[in-house]
Amino acid sequence: MLVAGPDGRVTALNRAARRMLGTEGDPNGRDYREVLPLVDSAGADWWSFVSPYRGFANRTGHPERLLELRGTGRQLLVTARYVRDRPGGPVQRLVVGLRDTRARRRADRDQADLVSTVAHEIRSPLTTVKGFTSTLITKWDRLADGQKQAMLAAVNADADRVVRLLSDLLDASRIDAGRLRLRRQVVDVPAIVRRVVSGRVAAGDPPHRFLMLTGEGLPETWLDPDRVTQVVSNLVENGIRHGAGTVAIETVGAKTAQGAAAVEMTVTDEGAGIDELSRPRIFSRFWRHGHAGGTGLGLFIVKGLVEAHHGEIGVDEAPGGGARFRVLFPAGSPPYETE
Repeated sequence: MLVAGPDGRVTALNRAARRMLGTEGDPNGRDYREVLPLVDSAGADWWSFVSPYRGFANRTGHPERLLELRGTGRQLLVTARYVRDRPGGPVQRLVVGLRDTRARRRADRDQADLVSTVAHEIRSPLTTVKGFTSTLITKWDRLADGQKQAMLAAVNADADRVVRLLSDLLDASRIDAGRLRLRRQVVDVPAIVRRVVSGRVAAGDPPHRFLMLTGEGLPETWLDPDRVTQVVSNLVENGIRHGAGTVAIETVGAKTAQGAAAVEMTVTDEGAGIDELSRPRIFSRFWRHGHAGGTGLGLFIVKGLVEAHHGEIGVDEAPGGGARFRVLFPAGSPPYETE
């Protein structure tokens, strides 16, 4: 951060700014334009353009801009605030915030990775859809009914895959923006677990891969049943995809850290587990296990859904190896009639 007084002379330059600018000697008393020589993308002097001290008297600053230090080629993200004693009065203090561009480059890389991943995830099923629909259109009369049915089933499955991907992207956006809405009602969490497992078995997973355990006397929970189903489905899918052997889902009564009643659900697999260094990052956006496919949004969405219910989620090592995800859903009536 750089601060200049009413005469444009620097009164403060903190250590981080000195490091970014490579400032030597005492900057105090020097003209702010000399200490911070900024140019825009066309090479024009930035301070001549914005003119903090001589520009329009109703301005309060400028939002973050990507600018360059003259003669160095180094880019900085720069914001400025013009502090006045009264509206329309002269600038008494110029406060300039500086950030290096590493965070922005990381965000740009993440965005590029997401675009690439989403494009790949969408292109794969759409290629299948395109191939089968083209075949059906051009060879309809020559295809047997069984062939037509198989092709249409594949088209339907790939359409469902695209819909799930787009739903994940929308959910991630809503979680980021704090716009996730819940429709709470009394929910039987073990019943949802049984329904999810039954769906997996109906889809072809062997029944012996699942173990369901339910404690007695579970407290009443007011949750969004669709969102809880989404949490359970994602965690079970994660156990199937990355684990091995049995996936155990246990639901018992528990207490929160504050001593309040809760329902605890654990999903445990018998795979290689998640190393301690990776555990803090697995709920972040775009995190993927090894070379596994997908967008890397699944666990990010799970965490967002659990926290939207004012619950908790964590992961540790299962007693017999593998990963164990632990979810706490708070018990009792909802804090609001609607959300």
